[in-house]
Amino acid sequence: MSKEFKKSTVREYFESIVIAVILALFVRTWVVQAFKIPTGSMENNLLIGDHLLVNKFVFGPAGAERAVLPMRDIRRHDIVVFKYPNEPQRDFIKRVIGLPGETLELRNKKVYINGEPLDEPYVHFLEPASDSQEVTPFDVRERYGPVRVPEGQYFVMGDNRDNSQDSRYWGFLPRGYVKGKALMIYWSYESGRAEYAEDGVGATVQRLLSVVTHFFTRTRWERILHQIH
Repeated sequence: MSKEFKKSTVREYFESIVIAVILALFVRTWVVQAFKIPTGSMENNLLIGDHLLVNKFVFGPAGAERAVLPMRDIRRHDIVVFKYPNEPQRDFIKRVIGLPGETLELRNKKVYINGEPLDEPYVHFLEPASDSQEVTPFDVRERYGPVRVPEGQYFVMGDNRDNSQDSRYWGFLPRGYVKGKALMIYWSYESGRAEYAEDGVGATVQRLLSVVTHFFTRTRWERILHQIH
């Protein structure tokens, strides 16, 4: 085998690897991204250990040309992944409840949009609503607002209303922080919150060992390829 042939083969492999990496980065940045659920704030619809695919293309960047690209505006009830405004390096997942320009209020755990009650069949409560006379003004799980959602921002909440750190606590979500819409569960692994609480090499190795050891017994097979609504 000639040296020129060897160089040509190595060059072809190198170019293929470079192209594959570029495509992978493009897909992850603009098209789809994997995301895992580390907390119970979206139960019972999304469980700790659910691994999702997030459609990053559907909303597109603000101001993008929708006449050419298959994009749409953010709608109420969309489940979105976004950069947590208080710590943009962290990703959160919540459901869009209030849209720009709307007035939102929470009364005895019931959401009202522009004075009208919102139908929310997906909501989960750990405790029933309290008697209105017993609710303190500071318990945002029971009472909140009314507030007007500013233009270019959204009010988001977790489906597990009594266990969700959402817009009731940290405010409105800017449009530019939204990364994409939750699309589907590609894998679900029965886990506890503690398994995702730790970061670092040791915690990652522990999680990998758990998956290798219990893959078949702790995989939630019935949730695989489940569409997210």
